[in-house]
This record gives sequence, C-alpha cells and structure tokens, in this order.
Amino acid sequence: MHQVKRQSKQCIGMLIRYTVKNYLSFKDEVVFSMLPSKGTLMKEHKTHPIKGISVLKAAVAFGANASGKSNLIKAIAFGQNMLIRGNTGVGFIDYQPFRLDEDSMKDNTKMEYEIQAHNKCYAYGFVFNHNRIEEEWLYEINKKKDSLIFERNTFKNTFNIDFLLKNNSEPEQQQFLRFLAKATPEHQLFLHEILTRNIQSNVSHIDDLNAVLDWFINTLKIIFPNNAYKPGVTLRAANDKELKHYYAELLRYFDTGISSITLNKSDIDKLDIPTDLLRIVKEDLLNPNAHNAYGTLKIGREIYLVSADNKQLKAQKLKTVHEMTSAKKSAFFDMNDESDGTLRIIDFIPLIIDLLKGGKVFLVDEIERSLHPNLVYNIFELFFAQCANVDSQLIVSTHESSLLTQKLLRKDEIWFVSKDRTGVSQLNSLEEYRVRFDKEIRRSYMLGRFKGIPIIGAKYQIDQLINNNKEE
Repeated sequence: MHQVKRQSKQCIGMLIRYTVKNYLSFKDEVVFSMLPSKGTLMKEHKTHPIKGISVLKAAVAFGANASGKSNLIKAIAFGQNMLIRGNTGVGFIDYQPFRLDEDSMKDNTKMEYEIQAHNKCYAYGFVFNHNRIEEEWLYEINKKKDSLIFERNTFKNTFNIDFLLKNNSEPEQQQFLRFLAKATPEHQLFLHEILTRNIQSNVSHIDDLNAVLDWFINTLKIIFPNNAYKPGVTLRAANDKELKHYYAELLRYFDTGISSITLNKSDIDKLDIPTDLLRIVKEDLLNPNAHNAYGTLKIGREIYLVSADNKQLKAQKLKTVHEMTSAKKSAFFDMNDESDGTLRIIDFIPLIIDLLKGGKVFLVDEIERSLHPNLVYNIFELFFAQCANVDSQLIVSTHESSLLTQKLLRKDEIWFVSKDRTGVSQLNSLEEYRVRFDKEIRRSYMLGRFKGIPIIGAKYQIDQLINNNKEE
C-alpha cells in the first residue's frame, strides 16, 4: 500500500482512561482503560511510552442491543461537546443522569479523561448537575506524583489557579486569569471559557491548557452511524490529487470493484444542509484551532468532500469510477448507484487515512453497520499491519462477534458491556476472566460466559400470546 505520511511524535495524543458515573445507563462509576496488562503478546499493539506510560492502540466493546455500549461513546462525546461547544442552554446543562433510581436523579454526574497530549499525561475532569458545574480539575499526571494545574469547586466557592499565576508573573496576565476564573459562568467549563475568549493575546504561558484543548479539538474524533458529517484528513498539505490516490488504493484493497473516484465541484449553498449541521461543519473546518482539512458530508445517499479554502467552505461531489469490461473506457457512478456497504467504506476512508498518519483517537459506534463481517475484520487487520510505527487508537462498539478472536485482538483490548435487571450498565474487560491466550473465545461469548448478549425471555409466553390472538 502507498505509504501515508506520518505525524511527528510531538503530535501524539492518546486516551489513557475514561471514567464516568451517573450518566444515562451508567449509574455506578465505571472505568474504561486503554492501559495494557502485563501480557507480552502483540507488542506492536502498544504505543510508544510518554512519561513511561504506554497505551493500547485498539479496543472493541461488545454488547447486546440496549446494553449501554453506545452510551459509553455518547458519554465521551458529551464531555467533548461541553468543552468545545459549551452549554447552549441559558443557565442550565443538558443533564442526563441514570433515571431508574430516585437518588441518582438528584445526584451529580462525574466524567474524567486521562489523556496523553504534547508529550505529557493529564487528568481532566468535572462534576455537574442540571444547574451548574460543581467541580472541575486539571492535573499533569506522572508515575511518581500528580501536579495540580487548576481546580474549581463551586460548592465551596474556591478556584485554585496558583500554578497558572506562577507561570504568568506579569500583573496584567495575572489580572486577566483571575478575572477569567471569576467570570466563568456556573454552567460552563473553565476550559471552554479559555477556548472561546481571546486568552492567547493576554496570557503567555498556558501550554498545558492548550495541549488539553488541542486533544479534544484535533485528536479525539467520534463517529456515530447516522452522522451526516464525518471529520476527515487533517494534514494541510493534503490535496485533491493525493486524496484521490488514497481513496483509489483503499477502495481496491476492500475489493469494491471501484477503480478510482472523481470530484466534481458543487455549490455548498445549494446543498440544503440543515442549519445546525452547517454550523458544526463550519466550527470544525474554519475554527483557527482546528487542523481538519477535509470532512465528508452525506446528503441523502450522495457524499461530498468538504474543505476550507481562504476561510470559505467548498464542496466537491464524489463519484466512483468503474472500468468497463467491453471497452477501454470508464463508467461514472453516483453514490445512488453504489451499495450501502460501499458507501459505508467510503465513509471510513478519511478515518483510515488519519489513523495511519498517527496521533488520532477514533471512536466509532456500531462499526459493523452496513458492512460485511469480513470488511470489519479487514479494517482492523489493515490498521494493525500498518501501525507498528504509528501511534493511533481505534476504539469501537459492535455486535460483530467475528472480531472476538485472540488472533486479532489482545485480551485487554476486548470489553463487554452488559445491563443488569435494574437497568444498570456494567463494563468488564476480558482480562478479568481466566482465559488462555490460545482459547477461541467467540463460542464462550455466544453461550453467555462473558455477558453482553441478549437475554431472551420465555418462548412459550410468546407462543401463547400469538395463539390467543389467532383464536380471537
């Protein structure tokens, strides 16, 4: 395969761990960890260490319908949106606690992200309810000790920014920081205020804040199956010719029967893009803090490549090229002419390109949607084959049990999400079970050993219901 240009090491940013409590179906605190176990198999699945900490490059969460596996990704996305876009409600937060318990409905929600960004490790988290952010904190974390960068406690009316004040000794800079801390609304995150206000021209030394913001804006990419817009290739040096080449190679690799693609200019103002969606695309591509150069926009079944050019959005319609068998000519197809599976592969190509460049964390919900099981497997195979010297992370939720093999994944890369009788989602790693490295685990999963499969009710009750209906 054509070698994709790699990101430099200082761009590396990975997810170490994510903690959530009292959000959607997660009543109790659960921890999703990308830290590897002591196992020595598949060493290439571990990233280069930052401050002595290596993390895994992949994770797959399995679970039945409504088990909560999508809620895990929704929770991670919720925190990202709170930081980047803020809370749009006037004076309130879109608080979504566990609803099947009265105490939980009155309790706070907690989220914490442990990440690697700009060659450091950080823990950033917050506690909130419908009315306000109760707590918010940022630490630089190391194996020996953690260093506080800032801490906010609304209930105690305290805001510790001593570290930031020490690094910015000029009175004007300190005054600006104090003002910003005091002026942060109760329903907004302090880091969101740092992002939206013109702090760069007023405060010099906020590298740690910028590193964490950069991770949430440019490193963390979350894709849901029904998203019309998907962020894509980030290198500013990328051009249409280069992208066409990558698309062509990957479409051939996945055996779609497509030889290449062509791009036709389109007027973005005539594409009938919903206002909210257009706002997101503009924020993503025109944001001076963002590195995205291209994204894909799906309208109906048609796919458009969207990019920024001189602070203006431009759109190009993708068409596929097929070689004709009866003559040395090409046939051009609209996306309407292609299968759902082919469209889904085309959706994933920007993701794959970015993964292979390095320095990205992709979370994909229901990766198997409209894809043949072999293609899902192939995406992971391709990633692992190319990732020996690339540090990226591919984290997905899926029903696809063909991925449940230790020939492809390490035990610590396999997670199960299950829901108990009270509606509470639980998260367990295969590493918690005593499973030999050479054991085929798919059969055990289907038999219910690792949970995460549907619990089917008594069939005789359904039979009786149907028979009664027939008699009536």
